[in-house]
Amino acid sequence: MSVMKTLSKISATFFFSITLLFVSGLVSCKKEENPIKFPFGTFPDTATFALTDLNTEYDDYNLDIYQIYNNVILFFSSNRHSMGEDFDLVQGMVSFLWDQTSGAFGFGCEVTNDPFLTQLASRVNTSGNEFGPYRFFSTVDGYEYLLISSQNEDGDLDFYYCKNQPALGTALPVISGPFPVSLLNTVNDDAYICFDTNQDTAIFSTNAGGNFDIFIATRPAETDPETWFSGLYSEASVAVDSVNSSSDDKCPFIFGDIMVFASDRPGGMGGFDLYMSVFRNGKWSTAENLGPDINTQYDEYRPVTGTVNNYTNLLLMFSSNRPGGKGGFDLYFRGMSDPVE
Repeated sequence: MSVMKTLSKISATFFFSITLLFVSGLVSCKKEENPIKFPFGTFPDTATFALTDLNTEYDDYNLDIYQIYNNVILFFSSNRHSMGEDFDLVQGMVSFLWDQTSGAFGFGCEVTNDPFLTQLASRVNTSGNEFGPYRFFSTVDGYEYLLISSQNEDGDLDFYYCKNQPALGTALPVISGPFPVSLLNTVNDDAYICFDTNQDTAIFSTNAGGNFDIFIATRPAETDPETWFSGLYSEASVAVDSVNSSSDDKCPFIFGDIMVFASDRPGGMGGFDLYMSVFRNGKWSTAENLGPDINTQYDEYRPVTGTVNNYTNLLLMFSSNRPGGKGGFDLYFRGMSDPVE
C-alpha cells in the first residue's frame, strides 16, 4: 500500500512538473508586442512651421536644399550680416524627428559653420546681392556645382557658377569660380535657376520681356555643365507658356514631375503666392494656386520641395513676410501631398 502511495506521489509530481514546464514554455514563447506603431513619418500639412532658430529680424529667404535625409542642409540668402542691406549666402541645418511609437513629429534647426560651406560662401559673396542658390552633383563630369544669381557691374542679376570635387572627409576641395553662365545671361535680370531630375533641362526666370517669366533650356546629354554654361549666349531657351502670366512669375523649382514657383498674378491670396504645375503628356499643366493653407495676403517666395527618407509626403519649404515671424522674410516649412501619386 505504501508502495502504491509512493508511486502516486511520484506520478503527481511528474505531471505537475511537466504542466509547469508547458505553461512556462507558453509564457516564454509569447511574442512581445511590437513597439513600432508608426513606422513612417508624415510632415504635418495642416500647419506651417517657422524655422525660428534660422530666422532673424532681417530678410531670410531663397533657400536651397542640397542633401535631404533626416538632416536637411540649407544654403539661403540673408541680409543679416549687412543689417538689412545686401544679401549674402548663409548656411544652416534642419533636423526632423519622428517617434515611431507615438507618431509625434518634431524638428530642430540651427545656423551651422561647416568649413566647406563657409569656404564656398566666401567665394561667391560680394558687396552686392546673391540670390537663389542651387547646388547639384553632375553625373556627367563628377563635379559639384553651385549656381547663384549675383549683381554684375551694371547692377543687373546674372547667373554665376562654381565647381569643385565632392567634399569628402576633412580635406577641403579646391573651388573654381565664380564664372558667368554666358549661355543664359541677358542684359536684364536673370534669377533662380535649377535643373530637373535628369539634369538635362535648366529652368529659370528672367525679365528680358519686361516682367519675370519662366524659361527652360535643354542641355545636350553628352555636354558637361561647365562646357554648356560657358557657351555663347543662345536664344534656344523657351518660355513655359502654360505657367507664365502677364505678371511676375519667378523662383521655379522642379522635383520629379512637379514644378513650384512664385507669382503675383491676379486671383491669388495677395502679393506673391506659391503655384504648382505638373508635367503630364509631355507638357507642363496649367498652374494652380497652392491655396489659403499655404498662401497668405502677404508674399510667399522661392518654394523648394522634395522627399525625406521614411516620410510619406513631400516637404515644402519657402519664405514669407507674413506676420508672426522675426521680421522681414522668414523661412517656413510644411508637408504637401504629391499630386502625381
